[in-house]
Amino acid sequence: MASRLLCEIDLEAPGKRTGFLRLPHSTHESAYGWIPIPIAVIANGRGPTILLSAGNHGDEYEGQIALGRLIREVEPGQVQGRIIALPALNFRAAQAGRRTSPVDGGNLNRSFPGVADGTPTQQIAYHMDSVILPLCDAVVDLHSGGSSLMYTPSALARRGDAAVFERQLGMLRAFGAPHSYIVQPGGLWGGTLSDACALRGIPQLGTELGGGGHATPATVGVAERGIAGVLRHLGIADLDWDGRVARPTRLLQVGGSDYFVHAPDPGVFEPLAEPGEEVKAGQPAGRLHQTEVPWREPIAVHFARDGVVLVKRWPGMTARGDCLFHLGTDLGG
Repeated sequence: MASRLLCEIDLEAPGKRTGFLRLPHSTHESAYGWIPIPIAVIANGRGPTILLSAGNHGDEYEGQIALGRLIREVEPGQVQGRIIALPALNFRAAQAGRRTSPVDGGNLNRSFPGVADGTPTQQIAYHMDSVILPLCDAVVDLHSGGSSLMYTPSALARRGDAAVFERQLGMLRAFGAPHSYIVQPGGLWGGTLSDACALRGIPQLGTELGGGGHATPATVGVAERGIAGVLRHLGIADLDWDGRVARPTRLLQVGGSDYFVHAPDPGVFEPLAEPGEEVKAGQPAGRLHQTEVPWREPIAVHFARDGVVLVKRWPGMTARGDCLFHLGTDLGG
């Protein structure tokens, strides 16, 4: 079935164009309306096509900021190939500053490959999977920890086909985040843009650039330098955003459940470790203070293995089952 989304701009012709993907959406306020998803293309000559996306989760801002800069500053003469940029992929979520869509509650990065005539979020995923990805030779999907998590600035890729995985490792090194990590196929979740790329054999990397529902100059800088590094690595553009200096990345892996710490009970979370910190098995990870019965001792939680803290929970108020930390370990270690 054909996608219901309409692209206002020509993605095939050379030059620089901006416009919207029009997602039909009939509401009480607008019977024949559409949701405007910003899209840009910068194309010149023969070369690879890269998709740069952000706002897959709307409360993750570094990628949205960096891709806005790219659209404003980069001109066709700087490009050999094609850049397709979608800086607010789940537009209503980005507009609302929420992880999920306020239209249908959908989590776009759990909705691939989507449904042609499904909910608005499913329709976005379907258009990406059936129309945009077939145009692409590489994908960078820019994320951060959003409102509930804080990451040490990282990039990540998933294992899969050996040849594709080697290309992804090259992209990770070119991105040059302070930490990079490898996840197993499927992992804890399915339906991601990474899953969709893997099924098509497209090398893809994601990022986790910070979090806490805000961006900083430091984390936006990691995004901008990383984009420049990947574009240069693929021969698409030679931007000076990174000073044309390669930055080392520490390659890690994320394994099974012992890499994660989850809250066993509700409470106010007091973390005892920070992103980027080296920790040991059995080390105290945090305490959960019980608001209703503050005379009781707080509940202690511990790390189950040695590793590097990649992420910690950001809000204090915590429910049973919330992720408090997850770790990485050196690749091949």
